[in-house]
Amino acid sequence: MIISSDRAGEPSALPAGDLGGVPVVEAGRVDAEFAEAPGTLVQRRWVETATRVRLEHLAPVAAFPVVPGRRWGPGWWWSATTGRHVMHGSQAMCVQLMVLDRDPQVVGLSARPVRLLWRDPVSRKTLTWVPQLFARYADGRALLADCPATCEPAAGRAARAAAVLAAACAAVGFTYRRLLPPDKVVAANVRWLAGYRHPRHRDAGGREQAVLEAFTSPRPLMAGAAAAGETLSALPVLYHALWSGRLMADLTRPLGEHTLVTPGPAAGDEEQEQHGR
Repeated sequence: MIISSDRAGEPSALPAGDLGGVPVVEAGRVDAEFAEAPGTLVQRRWVETATRVRLEHLAPVAAFPVVPGRRWGPGWWWSATTGRHVMHGSQAMCVQLMVLDRDPQVVGLSARPVRLLWRDPVSRKTLTWVPQLFARYADGRALLADCPATCEPAAGRAARAAAVLAAACAAVGFTYRRLLPPDKVVAANVRWLAGYRHPRHRDAGGREQAVLEAFTSPRPLMAGAAAAGETLSALPVLYHALWSGRLMADLTRPLGEHTLVTPGPAAGDEEQEQHGR
């Protein structure tokens, strides 16, 4: 079912600007379609949707496609930020979910929550685009994003959509970005720490306080784990603290026994740990 707001009497031609040679539709002429309830799609003006609808609470407006022959298909990411699963459709998107999930300023995440629709001012055809990710920040900022697999600039339809989405988001105080893949070492380190993101690891074996005290001054990772007690029991707590930001390390270099670990700005912050971050 599709529910559409009334458009009677509105002009069909869409005024447009120009951004890098790409015609940009005015934000007031962009529509948004989202799933208000299972099986029900609602279509409203984008500016109304952005200000009145909590996009971080929406289910995907469209399923991620399954492409035969690809090594990576749709899956689910359990978010330490929200305490629920967020769907992803590619490895690149999963990596960006990990990065956003670890950001202490992010308080909400959702996948493909909205489809934007507009009429191209040149061809007069109705065009659509479904951004892959939405993130809400603690200070109220909002991010719509796509997750390309490479650092190559957007081209063709993706470039045209990016221009329209950037203008539409800017008009309502949102940001649209194409999130480029992080450095491979950073991605590998975040992926490793993400394995310990669940709150059960925060004080596993009752070693949280001992682990934090072991790193009140900068110390090599393994030396601190040993000082906190039985090493194998302390490591999950240590990795969870690195995930949540209560401890810090240089993630641009491979994590190892000699990695220097220091106290983090989130040390002792109970509020940030409500959902296990």
